[in-house]
Amino acid sequence: MTAYDVARCLPAIPELRVLCRALAALDVVLAPGSEDRYHLYSTTWAPGEELASMYDGAGNEYSIVFTAAGAYVRGFDHESSMSPYATDDEEPWPGVLDTVPDVFRECVEESAFSDEFGTPCVTVCLWREHGDTVWRHGDITFPDGSQDPDGADWLFALLTNRTPEAFREWAQDYYGQSVDLDAVRHVYTGRPLTSDVVTALNPATTLAAVADHLVATGYPIR
Repeated sequence: MTAYDVARCLPAIPELRVLCRALAALDVVLAPGSEDRYHLYSTTWAPGEELASMYDGAGNEYSIVFTAAGAYVRGFDHESSMSPYATDDEEPWPGVLDTVPDVFRECVEESAFSDEFGTPCVTVCLWREHGDTVWRHGDITFPDGSQDPDGADWLFALLTNRTPEAFREWAQDYYGQSVDLDAVRHVYTGRPLTSDVVTALNPATTLAAVADHLVATGYPIR
């Protein structure tokens, strides 16, 4: 799976936003004391913009900026052969960023998505304006010999397989603990988090203890 396949699998912008908030809320409850959660969501990223992100702690990440124009998706697999650091000129792989429309140009140039020298940390890029009916990407010639040349397959696995079962399988492996499937299903529907659901997900915390972090994601609580 490459950026081309992910573009066909991602949901429309409103559904993607709901899913990203759900992932961030689940991680808040499952890792309430962590300063480095896997999934994050900020409703105050920039004026009029929200940011969903993933950081795996090993140099791999994605960012999804929800703007007035639509949504901009950037992924970075640091071990990919398409990484700027794997190319001779240390520039993004040809085609990945070349045709991003001007309405998302600030996202391309965002310093938080680049290294200290201003090189964009990107191996995958997708975008969708509100008037679009599909996700778009550049015209890319992928390197030979890799099943996942740009990292899109695993970076966006929970956004393309949007089932509670997929999240539970990932979370049980990542956190090393049992995760209640019905509670995950509750969050995936976008219904407000209650004390009972929080306890089902993580008996070691409470709704009151995580409420501020949940509010910061924009996820509803009751």
